[in-house]
Amino acid sequence: MAVTIYLVRHGRTVWNIEGRLQGSGDSALVEEGIIGAKKTGIALKNVPFIAAYSSMQKRAQDTASYILAENELNNIPHFHHKGLNEFDFGSWEGMKSLDLQENEEYAVMKRTPAEYEAKSNGGERFEQLYQRVTQVFNQIAELHKNAGNVLIVSHGMTLTLLTAVLKGIAWQDFRNEEKHSFVINTAITKVEVDNGRITVLEFNNTNHLDNMPNDQYKG
Repeated sequence: MAVTIYLVRHGRTVWNIEGRLQGSGDSALVEEGIIGAKKTGIALKNVPFIAAYSSMQKRAQDTASYILAENELNNIPHFHHKGLNEFDFGSWEGMKSLDLQENEEYAVMKRTPAEYEAKSNGGERFEQLYQRVTQVFNQIAELHKNAGNVLIVSHGMTLTLLTAVLKGIAWQDFRNEEKHSFVINTAITKVEVDNGRITVLEFNNTNHLDNMPNDQYKG
């Protein structure tokens, strides 16, 4: 039996627009983010979700709530899991990406994820992100393996790494733009898991957003 998992990045936030690193921090959804979440909900309104999962961060929880509010089913259980949290940037959180362009370790983070050690900021390493997000994805897929549809709402860096791995790309290469694309706010990715076999049916679909502005924040 197969389970179909819908992966959605949270709606645009204040810090997305300002170009700030959010990570384990948080900022509120802006109007565009709320509209994007609602449009995603409308696009998925006929999907009979048996469960929804979001991170522990409010921007993802709020996005999931807006999506579920549009669904034809009522009382879909909505769980929060820290394994779905955004990548932790440590002391860089709240800073603008532009202000870090001359930082050598920041350049390593963007260019060669496997070599990034988070020494100067005390943040998370990409291998740690890989381990926690693939673990929770596999747990959710196993829990619902007897068929159904599941919604997961998470974050840009987290979902970009996860979707790369689901597509068969090594986590070390997830920021290689020739191999993979960064996940866009409220885009829909659809994944089928059938007896352990993973198939990405749809990736980064934004057709439902009607040319809304989207943040393609890349760390």
